[in-house]
Amino acid sequence: MKPFTYERAKTAADAAKSALRPGTKFIAGGTNLLDLMKLQIEAPQHLVDVNGLGFDKIEATPQGGLRIGALVSNSDLAADTRVRRDYGVLTRAIVAGASGQLRNKATTAGNLLQRTRCPYFYDTNQACNKRKPGSGCAAVGGFSRQLGVIGTSDACIATYPGDMAVAMRVLDATVETVNAQGAARSIPIADFHRLPGTTPHVETALAPGELITAVTLPKPIGGTHIYRKVRDRASYAFALVSVAVVVQKDGTGRVAVGGIAPRPWRVEAAEAAMPQGAKAVTNRLLTGARPTEENAFKVSLTERALASAIAEARA
Repeated sequence: MKPFTYERAKTAADAAKSALRPGTKFIAGGTNLLDLMKLQIEAPQHLVDVNGLGFDKIEATPQGGLRIGALVSNSDLAADTRVRRDYGVLTRAIVAGASGQLRNKATTAGNLLQRTRCPYFYDTNQACNKRKPGSGCAAVGGFSRQLGVIGTSDACIATYPGDMAVAMRVLDATVETVNAQGAARSIPIADFHRLPGTTPHVETALAPGELITAVTLPKPIGGTHIYRKVRDRASYAFALVSVAVVVQKDGTGRVAVGGIAPRPWRVEAAEAAMPQGAKAVTNRLLTGARPTEENAFKVSLTERALASAIAEARA
């Protein structure tokens, strides 16, 4: 165990100020961070506990949507009556992830910030630009079955592992933050997770010390909501491919895909092809894909998962 210091933040601005100190991490549920600390992938010098900041409520917004506090647990979010009724794809995505015990502890903000499950990221004997910038990427040319097929770069082919963010991407959520000066900012979910490029260790649009306070959902968009997750085993496994689909009565809709890219993958221009079927959508959605020999199956798997979800929605 490497030594670290610890404090309980009293205000969001105080937490953000403390986090400007090098080597500082926020901690809430800790379901990802503590595992990474045990493996010495993360070795923070200082932890700022944000559990006492009161960001644990789900409230209606004046625009007709919902404001979800950063500390709302995954279990409470999935079970909320308003979420189940108006944002069913979000409930289904959350329940598809992890286990009941983890969902009871995992928070909304922490879920958005969870790090990749690439095996090379977890193996400290292997080169990984996410873990150690500039060290290289052992996944390139290595075992890549579960890794990315689009949005990747020569520096990193890891995927974003979560389910909740895929649903939030299809719903056009907005991430609310505060910085050390107390200034608030709103970041569209489309801009929140960054593509790796040459800096795969920079995974989000957050500035140093910036703290997530809430996630806001716009007013309900109606339609039929489906979340389909394809994985190697029936539970407690990350997606090879997941699809979040909202289909309207006229055949139009929205699609976001998980398990194939460094962030939840949505191409709004591809959604115009929804009435033409899953193949047409997939062709546009995966334009520019660079699969490896081991994960090329994800292209056809995306099409089949999408076709299944669309068929279920229309039925």
